[in-house]
Amino acid sequence: MSKYYVNKFLYQVDGNPLLLADYKADAAALLVRWERDYGTHLGINHTIERTSWLGFTDRERQALIEHDYVTLFELGAHFFLCLTIFIAIYDDDYAARSGPLAFQREYAQKLSHWIGKDYPTVAL
Repeated sequence: MSKYYVNKFLYQVDGNPLLLADYKADAAALLVRWERDYGTHLGINHTIERTSWLGFTDRERQALIEHDYVTLFELGAHFFLCLTIFIAIYDDDYAARSGPLAFQREYAQKLSHWIGKDYPTVAL
């Protein structure tokens, strides 16, 4: 897994309301745009240096498109980055339908098979 690249995506999209809205509306299109406009840029202002070796694996790409946070977690994406981006995407809808913390409860239930296991490493 290109953990750095996936975590960079999760962090940047979660921190940008416009990217987050686009990710919720059309994840596949946002992924293509993010890779082109953000993913290969290095540095704080994202304009000075670029890299050509970073990229998503097919499995990462599919999990990101499908908002499959269980697979992302199992691949080693940072749990907090996964949790916060998907709370931002789903919390209002889940709360309106099932009350406060409904999404967080589902997230915990879907990851409950990890109870008693070592957390997947987030090391690069």
